[in-house]
Amino acid sequence: MTNEKIKCAIIGSGNIGTDLMVKLLRSEKLEVTALIGIDPESKGLKRAEENGLVAISNGIDGLVERPELADIVYEATSAKAHLHNAEILKDLGKKAIDLTPAAVGPFLVPSVNLKEREIPKLDNVNMVTCGGQATIPMVKAVSDVLPVDYAEIVASISSRSAGPGTRQNIDEFTVTTASALKEVGGAKESKAIITLNPADPPILMRNTIHVQTAGDAEAHAGAIKGSLERMLGNVQGYVPGYRFKADPVIKGNIVTVSVEVEGNGDFLPEYAGNLDIITSAAVRTGEVMAESMLKEGVAE
Repeated sequence: MTNEKIKCAIIGSGNIGTDLMVKLLRSEKLEVTALIGIDPESKGLKRAEENGLVAISNGIDGLVERPELADIVYEATSAKAHLHNAEILKDLGKKAIDLTPAAVGPFLVPSVNLKEREIPKLDNVNMVTCGGQATIPMVKAVSDVLPVDYAEIVASISSRSAGPGTRQNIDEFTVTTASALKEVGGAKESKAIITLNPADPPILMRNTIHVQTAGDAEAHAGAIKGSLERMLGNVQGYVPGYRFKADPVIKGNIVTVSVEVEGNGDFLPEYAGNLDIITSAAVRTGEVMAESMLKEGVAE
């Protein structure tokens, strides 16, 4: 056994980056060393300094100047920013975990396709979107039983939990989520919709998933419900607030699943489950990466 940790840094000092930092400070596999932003007065950078991290305020240039700070780099900015940063991180030899919808690297949903044996050949992975993390596992659970002809998801989140980055990336959200529903979830065709709900008090993240199967889903109801329950447990392993809003409904060849996500309340409020699920998934991904990297180091 070793207590060694893999060093990591976060690009993006907003709400998502700060919540990710709080989660990583608890990690037994990752040592978060730096938070990187572009505003010296950022509250996130000040919080990083309070926690003993290096606070960098000149963006990715600061990491280029100090590459020893991290082996894994989390991107918590915007799709446009990651398109610029991805090549720089690759040239630096860093593994990138992208929380934006840029989709430079392959889609990754921990409960579905996080395989340690594949990590050594991955230098950039994409965490899809918050809606993707919440809904793809349910689509995959159905497609594990019957082929899925079509999947449509509607993610509804509190407008209070949708910051500037989320709002700027809405178009990318729909395209990226729909693509991942096919590539990772197993659907032949797909559609993704996001709505911002202004309700006060704020609502929890709610997701409705409609799946049309190639065969009679009702005839396989027991197997489908069992698969959905197992997948629910897998996601709850890293997102405790992930749960069915109502029992799954299976009628003919249509499966309807409703899930909600309550955040852990680490930095963001509990109603911001949409942000919590993607930061939690990113931490799980980084920890499995770290385990693989440590094993490689021992082998050498």
